[in-house]
Amino acid sequence: MAHALHKLIDLASVVDGELHLGLQDHPGIMWLETDSRKVSNPNQSLFFAIQGERRDGHDFISELYAAGVLNFVITKKEFIPAGVTANFLIVKDSLKALQSLAAWHRKQFSLPIISITGSNGKTIVKEWGYQLLRENYHIVRSPKSYNSQIGVPLSVWQITADDNLGIFEAGISMPGEMVELEKMIQPNIGIFTNVGTAHDENFSNQKEKIYEKMKLFSRVEKLIYCRDYTEIHDAVLNSGILCPSVAAFTWSKKTRADLQVGRIARSEYETEVQAIYKNSFISIRIPFTDDASIENAIHCWALMLLLELDNEVIAQRMELLSPVAMRLEMKEGINNCSVINDSYNSDLGSLTIALDFMNQQKQHRRRTLILSDILQSGKNEVQLYEQVATLLQQKAVHRLIGIGPAISRQKDLFTIEKSFYHDTDEFLRELNYNSFGNETILIKGARSFGFESISRALQQKAHETVLEINLNAVVHNLNLFKSRLKPETKLMVMVKAFSYGSGSFEIANVLQFHRVDYLAVAYADEGVELRKTGITLPIMVMNPEEQSFDAMINYSLEPEIYSFRILHQFTEALRRRGANTENNRFRVHIELDTGMKRLGFEEEEVSELIVRLKNNKFIKVASVFSHLVASDEQEHDGYTKSQIALFRKMSASIVSHFEYPILCHILNSSGILRFPEAQMDMVRLGIGLHGVASTVHEQRQLQMVATLKTTISQIRQVKAGETVGYSRRGVASKNMTVATVGIGYADGLSRRLGNGVGKMMVLGQKAPTLGSICMDMTMIDVSGIPNAKEGTEVIVFGADPTILDISAELQTIPYEVLTGISERVKRVYFHE
Repeated sequence: MAHALHKLIDLASVVDGELHLGLQDHPGIMWLETDSRKVSNPNQSLFFAIQGERRDGHDFISELYAAGVLNFVITKKEFIPAGVTANFLIVKDSLKALQSLAAWHRKQFSLPIISITGSNGKTIVKEWGYQLLRENYHIVRSPKSYNSQIGVPLSVWQITADDNLGIFEAGISMPGEMVELEKMIQPNIGIFTNVGTAHDENFSNQKEKIYEKMKLFSRVEKLIYCRDYTEIHDAVLNSGILCPSVAAFTWSKKTRADLQVGRIARSEYETEVQAIYKNSFISIRIPFTDDASIENAIHCWALMLLLELDNEVIAQRMELLSPVAMRLEMKEGINNCSVINDSYNSDLGSLTIALDFMNQQKQHRRRTLILSDILQSGKNEVQLYEQVATLLQQKAVHRLIGIGPAISRQKDLFTIEKSFYHDTDEFLRELNYNSFGNETILIKGARSFGFESISRALQQKAHETVLEINLNAVVHNLNLFKSRLKPETKLMVMVKAFSYGSGSFEIANVLQFHRVDYLAVAYADEGVELRKTGITLPIMVMNPEEQSFDAMINYSLEPEIYSFRILHQFTEALRRRGANTENNRFRVHIELDTGMKRLGFEEEEVSELIVRLKNNKFIKVASVFSHLVASDEQEHDGYTKSQIALFRKMSASIVSHFEYPILCHILNSSGILRFPEAQMDMVRLGIGLHGVASTVHEQRQLQMVATLKTTISQIRQVKAGETVGYSRRGVASKNMTVATVGIGYADGLSRRLGNGVGKMMVLGQKAPTLGSICMDMTMIDVSGIPNAKEGTEVIVFGADPTILDISAELQTIPYEVLTGISERVKRVYFHE
């Protein structure tokens, strides 16, 4: 059942807003939106203009109106743009209005709600709860990890009359937030997974954070938690939550509990968990062996027992648990395609998320979806695929390849280019590789369809060494640096040198989606490639060359001007092209040398520079900037401050001679963190985006973006005294087990890491290199790792060892390590 349509006048009374109707005849509101980039149903959407720390939703009203949005929640009448004929609901606080509307919507339904909080495991427990209970209930649940002050109201708004169970996450980052989430969710059953260190900086101590999370359960009837977390148990006992109408359902591996876990037996691929429940012996098996998955599964076990499901049924379903697709992987495909792999599950909510991710990729205009049957949706088959067909039209999918008997039966519902197959084997038998080219392909299937084989067939063939790029870590790091900036300070991000080895377009696309102000590349050809793949942000070229001036003009790439020679050459190129007029001058960036002694105008050249710029009718100065020499080194802080002072003097002299605004910027990644008083008009973010900081405190808050992985090609036994590798540089000091891994110096692994200098991670243990690094291979000592075998994954750098560890071993900087990774190493981008 679709959402009911709501009249705007009724919603106005809920949020106590003042209604300004520009349109008298409107079909009604079905969808609530807060992100201007993701509006799918503009005609029936209500957009909440929420003011954040750096972005204000009011700034995008005109853009949204042009896209078809006709209903807005705003905070002041002055925010109504001229010439916009739409409906506006004026409230005191747009976020509070969104939350009030969600709380009201929740009260219209009496279905039981399960709500989950904790430092870790919320999303897994929610998704596994859905997998385990969907045969018994029609479940509405939080999309992905929608557990914030904005995510929760959008989740709750999904509830319809068809639903008879809800499962929602709730996450907080500071005191005072959980009360608002509880008002919207109004849970009947609570699950407190665990408590960790996330967001500790916003609480005075762990106890305060636990009590804040406990506020989610102020009105529950049942509360599930593990007694082994003593701080949680103490908080439950002392909070006053437990009373005659509220009961705890506890589990423990150490003490008496409702579900008392005894033996946990791991094998290679599964785990058996045995327990005592109501004086009876019961057990389950799960296809996972890690501690986190075991804990998450026991929480779900407790929930199912609480809901009075028979343990025989529970055990059967537990064995079929599938991994939660916490990430969408994007890889290079055949025939210049991009392949997005989401082949773990298929339901309408996750399909919508995956389609949104596909639409964010701008490198191809054509989009193809390979979709399996959607299993156990609880919906009538015709109604289900009518919704899918509508969704594909809304998301501008050009071609559908449907696989499965159900979707094939409903093929007439789809009006786009289409083909259908009974099963995956039939598709692979009839696969014509030439039918795919220059497009983005989303592979979205329920696990039972085995779409991994389709993903492998459509991927560009490459050797097994890959550089994984975590796009969520990119966004996390970007937001961390944004949080350090004043609201008015603009942000330029460096994507030069293949974006520090991580892939220029893919990183630039994320940055454009998250609305940074500027990009910077080293050479014009990098900027041209970005333009060809749909990047429209302003781009500065830091090393303009005369032979590339025409390309820069054609693709609106803004050159750095660092000498009178470059200024003259570029001006002449503009003159020859007739590219500019008095009112449409080409934007350039002026570099000043304040101490780097590399490029830029010296202080004594500023007066002549001003005269030449003033007399130049072809260019307009977009910014003036300089480079800091040692902003990351405390011992040189005096020099850094002198650079900043000199730049202020030189830039002020230039800016004062022009009537239009000119941006001034000198801070790099380290400067942003260490010299906030010098933010000026703009800052430049480079290596910090990739998780490298100059201070220990900031390093702990950043996330590593890149993980370099390979696999073991062969394992052999080497006797004491035998040698390994070229020039016999590796000598076995004892009988050793030696693994050959598929990475060498042609992939960017420095030869200086040979003979024990470098170490790689194998099954959680460090394995030192042995002998010289070869061109395509490296040998490592796996003597103390008995479970290592051919095909085992090997981490060269990532979480451990980190890029910082590698650069320290090489006595160099992380920049060199990252940019040295060869382009023959396949980049895999994933979005969690």
